[in-house]
Amino acid sequence: MAKDPAPALQRRTLTLRDVSDASGVSEMTVSRVLRNRGDVSGPTRERVLAAARALGYVPNRIAGALASQRVNLVAVIIPSLSNMVFPEVLTGVSEVLEDTGLQPVVGVTNYSPEREEKVLYEMLSWRPSGIIIAGLERSPAARAMLENAGIPIVEIMDVDGTPVDSAVGISHRRAGRKMAEAIVQAGYRRIGFLGTMMPHDHRARKRLEGFEAALAAQGLQVEDREFYSGGSALLKGREMTEAIMTRSPDLDFLYHSNDMIGAGGLLWCLNHGIDVPGKVGLAGFNGVELVQGLPCRLATMDACRLEIGRRAAEIVAGKRPDGATSGVVIELEPKLEPGDTIRRI
Repeated sequence: MAKDPAPALQRRTLTLRDVSDASGVSEMTVSRVLRNRGDVSGPTRERVLAAARALGYVPNRIAGALASQRVNLVAVIIPSLSNMVFPEVLTGVSEVLEDTGLQPVVGVTNYSPEREEKVLYEMLSWRPSGIIIAGLERSPAARAMLENAGIPIVEIMDVDGTPVDSAVGISHRRAGRKMAEAIVQAGYRRIGFLGTMMPHDHRARKRLEGFEAALAAQGLQVEDREFYSGGSALLKGREMTEAIMTRSPDLDFLYHSNDMIGAGGLLWCLNHGIDVPGKVGLAGFNGVELVQGLPCRLATMDACRLEIGRRAAEIVAGKRPDGATSGVVIELEPKLEPGDTIRRI
């Protein structure tokens, strides 16, 4: 489902003159500061760097080397490579770019806003032909860099917010609501949540918000929670499930923020002879194919990862039917897969 187009960005790339005007020093001095060469006083250097950061200016490392001032690279910036979600997104991107002459190059932020700023800075300094970047939440400096990049920008995985330019993803709040509605309809009432601490995983936070809102509409609430930090893993899921079930043995449903910890929770339940889904139901999120090889299929929600990668790459490469490379917002619909861990109605 396509939303109303976002307003197109102005496509003028920032120059040394912009930083010069903002900092009140000459272009030559700005150049010296940004190249870390020449004798420039400390206060002047700080003034130039502050102006460049506020503007979102990134130096052009290929200036004078290529007539086009662009290289045939598309920067794909994701939070993790250990999370199995993002390789499938990259597959979709690669499939579309394969015959375009554009090559994806990957940067990893580890869910850190500071790391994201550094990755963006380095990527943009090589003047790529486009940026595909996970999420919508940005630091002011990162947003400024994107707004002034002068190239197609596509933020992916999420549409619950305002994109810099284009966006392709799902509504995570809607996904959380749909899962809660399915759980309640199946007759579960004492529900626990297991997931990341979410200081920077905004998509998991939005799913929980939607989940809690749907429960509240039915007069229910999350009875207990178990949080973790670090990467998703089967072992982590087993440990978390043991902790929450030891603390709250009357829980009849465990909603995990992703499939890997959900699979760990399922293995723990089966190992302890717990009737799944009769006594305890479970669900994850993402539709990761690997976990479907378990003794029973984990309930989950397909987050449209492959399609997100494809649609984003089509925007960057100008391969949409309308040729649009800016101001495109595409919301895809996640699909609930009840598997074998939610009671059949």
